[in-house]
Amino acid sequence: MWTLSGFSDEISPELAEQASLLGELGLSYLEFRSAWGTNVLDLDDEQLTRAKDLLDAHGLRVSSIGSPIGKIFLDEDFDAHLDRARHAVDVAHRFDAPYIRVFSFFMRPGTDPDHARDEVLRRMRALADVAERGGVVLLHENEKEIYGDLPRRCVDLLESVGSPNLRAAWDAANFVQVGVRPFTEGYAALRPHLEYVQIKDAHLADGEVCAAGRGDGEVAETIRALREDGFDGFFSLEPHLSQAHSFGGFSGPELFTEAWQAFTALLKEEGIEHR
Repeated sequence: MWTLSGFSDEISPELAEQASLLGELGLSYLEFRSAWGTNVLDLDDEQLTRAKDLLDAHGLRVSSIGSPIGKIFLDEDFDAHLDRARHAVDVAHRFDAPYIRVFSFFMRPGTDPDHARDEVLRRMRALADVAERGGVVLLHENEKEIYGDLPRRCVDLLESVGSPNLRAAWDAANFVQVGVRPFTEGYAALRPHLEYVQIKDAHLADGEVCAAGRGDGEVAETIRALREDGFDGFFSLEPHLSQAHSFGGFSGPELFTEAWQAFTALLKEEGIEHR
């Protein structure tokens, strides 16, 4: 049985409103990216305690910390960022979250990502070391304008670092936005590394994000293949149906619900049970 989660800050900045709608939709997990308009890694101790108490009161657990680790340029200070990664591990422990989402660094305009490979791998190895010591798993999200944008670079990154604590988070819409047909061009190579699935879709023609199954993200083909090879993990709704930017997105309650309905309808069509 597959487990649904979601970036609940796309519902509302207010954590109580996030929790309320998740309960109405029957979700027991969320991907914790922000609350009260503040990124999870920037919440102070009092806010983290308040968040934990609120989630506990609603019977909600955290599937992953939706961190921005790795969303800096390669020429920015990495030591400070590594400290931030260590803090992310502490936050993950506080919420009993097994995963932390990460990225493989922004490229400056005009930079060939392949030429940045050695420095990216050095930094990702250091992040993996932090995860290994902390007993959590980092989920590398493919994202436009970072090193790991295309399937081949994602595979190179994961295989070259070679850590069981660095795995792949699959985002079909992000692949579409860099001109990739996700299932056709990326699934076979990335499947051995795939740990977690983020649910949003997009159109190849203009990169516009849409609900799952309504674009070119080959979502139905992907979930069909995952079912056939026995995948059992999290599927996290990240709709981006109203706003999208480099550090997140927003949908609002109605569009978040629409995204949930679209994906659960696909699961029903495929005869896939979820919780």
